[in-house]
Amino acid sequence: MKLRIAAVLAALLTSLSSVSAEELTIRLGHPGTGLDNRQYSHGDATSYARARELIEREFASDKDIKVEWTYFRGAGPALNESVAAEQLDFFLLGDLPAIVGRSRGLEHKFLFATSRHEPIYLAVPANSDIKSIDDVKGRKVALFKGTNLQLATDHVLSTHGLTEKDVRFINLDTSAAVAALASGNVDAVFGGPEFLALANKGIVKIAYTTKGDDPTLGRNSSYLVTAAFEQAHPDLTQRVVTTFVKAAAFASDPSNKDEVFDGWSLSGFPKDVFETDLEGDTLANRLNPLIDDFVVARYKDKVARAKTYGLIKGDVDVDGWLEPKYLRQALKELKLENHWSSLTANGEVARRGDLDKKQTN
Repeated sequence: MKLRIAAVLAALLTSLSSVSAEELTIRLGHPGTGLDNRQYSHGDATSYARARELIEREFASDKDIKVEWTYFRGAGPALNESVAAEQLDFFLLGDLPAIVGRSRGLEHKFLFATSRHEPIYLAVPANSDIKSIDDVKGRKVALFKGTNLQLATDHVLSTHGLTEKDVRFINLDTSAAVAALASGNVDAVFGGPEFLALANKGIVKIAYTTKGDDPTLGRNSSYLVTAAFEQAHPDLTQRVVTTFVKAAAFASDPSNKDEVFDGWSLSGFPKDVFETDLEGDTLANRLNPLIDDFVVARYKDKVARAKTYGLIKGDVDVDGWLEPKYLRQALKELKLENHWSSLTANGEVARRGDLDKKQTN
C-alpha cells in the first residue's frame, strides 16, 4: 500500500511539474507604443529584436516556454504598475520611472543599458517666436511627466537657470501633445524623435535639442528583470540577455542600419525620422549596452536629481541595483568584450589600461 501511495504521489508531482512547465511564459514589457497603438517601438536593440522576433526564435525549440510582449501607452508609470502587480518578468524602462519604481520597493535588477545619449527635442509651431530654452519661461509647455523626459528636461532647464516652476507645464502623453501643439493649446513640447516627423513636414520646428550639447544631457534607459524571475530562472535570464546583446551588436554595425530602421518602422514612424535623429551620432554609441562608469554616473546623478526635484522620497542604491554578470557572460560568449567603447563618467572613451584594470577586478 505504501509503495502504491508513493507511486501515486510521484506521478502527481510529475504531472504538476509538467503542467507548471507548460505554463511558463516569459513576459516582456515596453513603455510606450507605436503610432495608432501599434505593439512595436523604436530606438533600441530590444525593439529591433521584437520586430524580428529574435526572442521567440531563441525559445522556439522550448515547447514548454511561451513569449509574451506588452506595450504600455501610459509609458513608464503604467509599466511600473504592471510590475507591482507581478505581471511582467523583463522590461525596458527610462531612468526616472525605473528609479521611482526602485525607490518604492519594486524588486528588479539592472541587466544592461539599452540606450544612452538619447536626445530630447523642443518642438514649437512653425511660426513660433520660441528660439531657445530661455524662451520657454512663462510659456505653456507639454511634457510627459513620470518618464525619463521629465528628468532630462529638468536637467536642461537647470543649465539655463530655470526650473519647472518657471514653465507652465501640462502633463500630456506624446499623442495628446502632438494634438495640443497642432491646435495651439500649448506653446511648445519637450519630446523625443517622434516630433521629427512633423518637423520634416514643416508642421513644427525644432527650437532646441540636446544633440551636440553637454554629453551628460539627454535620456538613458535600461533593461531590467524582476528579482523573482532572475532567481528562479538564471538560465533563461542569460538566454534573454545574450539574445538582446547579440541584437545590439548587429544593430551597431553601420552596414545593418537600413535593416534596423526597417524593423523600427513597424512602429509606424518613417525611416527618415530615425535618419534625422541619428545625424551626427552612431548606433554603436546609442545602443552601447555596457554598464560602464558613464552609465553608473548618469543613474547616480538622476537619483540625486529625482530627490532634489521631489520626485522620490527614499534613496536608491545604484551599485546594489546592478547585476552585470549576465551581460559579462553574453559579451564573453559572443566574443564582444571589445566591441563597444567603455566611457568614463563624463562621457570620454576610457583608456585601454583603465578598461583592462576594471575587467580584471
